Amino acid sequence: MTSEKSKRKHDEDESSEARHRCGWIRSSDEAAVMAVERRDPVILTSELNNQKWEDLMKEGKSFEISQQLVLEAYKRVKANHGAPGIDGEDFASFEKELKNNLYKLWNRMVSGSYFPKPVKGVEIPKKNGKKRLLGIPTIADRTAQMVVRMCFEPLVEPMFHEDSYGYRPNKSAIDAVRVTRERCWKMNWVLEFDIVGLFDNIDHDLMMQVVRKHTDSKWMILYIERFLKADMIMPDGTVRKRTSGTPQGGVISPVLANLFMHYAFDRWMVTQNPGNPWARYADDAVIHCRSKEEAEQLLGQLKKRMTACKLELHPEKTRIVYCRKETNSPRQEHESFDFLGYTFRMRWVKSRQGNWFHAFTPAVSNASARQFRDKIRGFRKMGKLWTPEEMAKRMNPVIRGWANYFILFNRNEARSKGLNYVNLMLVDWAKRRYKGLHRSRRQAFIWLDRLVKSSPNLFYQWQLGYKP
Repeated sequence: MTSEKSKRKHDEDESSEARHRCGWIRSSDEAAVMAVERRDPVILTSELNNQKWEDLMKEGKSFEISQQLVLEAYKRVKANHGAPGIDGEDFASFEKELKNNLYKLWNRMVSGSYFPKPVKGVEIPKKNGKKRLLGIPTIADRTAQMVVRMCFEPLVEPMFHEDSYGYRPNKSAIDAVRVTRERCWKMNWVLEFDIVGLFDNIDHDLMMQVVRKHTDSKWMILYIERFLKADMIMPDGTVRKRTSGTPQGGVISPVLANLFMHYAFDRWMVTQNPGNPWARYADDAVIHCRSKEEAEQLLGQLKKRMTACKLELHPEKTRIVYCRKETNSPRQEHESFDFLGYTFRMRWVKSRQGNWFHAFTPAVSNASARQFRDKIRGFRKMGKLWTPEEMAKRMNPVIRGWANYFILFNRNEARSKGLNYVNLMLVDWAKRRYKGLHRSRRQAFIWLDRLVKSSPNLFYQWQLGYKP
């Protein structure tokens, strides 16, 4: 009798707000979605063993998605940081009800009732002065996208071509620059091209065709299509219905873009133009050719292929370039091109034996150097009251990322166009920061020299040996 009462009391305590067996809290407003999950003492008797309970749970679920997968997806999303979506909820707010929020998301995904909220349109400046539109999903939607990505990406990643470098594990932009440099030495012509708004113009019907080609999972197909069609709230507050594109800023967008380009370009090049090596990073690519005539013919074919895939080549960023390596070779209209922040052109190069010769090589582009100097100049304006240590703490991540990328090829130009400017900026900053240095640039240089001797590793460019 006593044991029966305690059993009934235990069942009554297991309400809709009870803690789930893996530790998450169920919200009472989810009961309507998954009514079978309510542990009603009338339904649940001592005759139901654990196996029957698991079967009962599965009956109300449309899809098999584990809670551990949702939790792992959230951890990855958090590690990437990111701005709040249209609901304005940041990670601190989301984690106040973390278990409940993740449970709601999981519950809706397994039941098929999950619909993503509209993405937040954010404009960011581009190097050419124009603006790029990003679509920022909410934290919950980014987590849902990561769940799908973690299951879908392993299905398609192994088949991607080795010369596709964008947004892929164990591949980087530097790998693409390195292989492009080597191929420019072997082949004299390059067809460089860029696609107009790849992320904004991917056709949804074509995209879903290739998605279904690689999975028959109903829940992955369902949610990928919902991610694609989610509305976008523009910066001015208007709502844009999306009939094409996958928002740049979404977690799953890079995988979908690579999959689309795999069929639109990569496979097409392998089957139709196997003798022309290429390197592609998202929508930016170069194709190597043996002659100008071959490049012109390939350009015509490429335009037709992109039109068939409902894409368009950028008219200003698509051109044929001659990889000029000798001063006495015939001149051509275009003898340089920019690829992934580097400018490829003929330069003097010093061999390991100390001999100088001409070669077609990459170095930091003027646009990349200008963008870096603009960022550094911003620290000078903001840091009037900062100490040198505070200045270094804020500047070093920017300097480190830029330097580690651009000193790999032709470090002299990276030093002259960017890293030397950091030291000059510190002189100007010291003149503003300290009253005794206001009127004397020479005294500011002396002050900076003393700082280098007392703290030689304070700024990252000093650690690399680039000191004033």
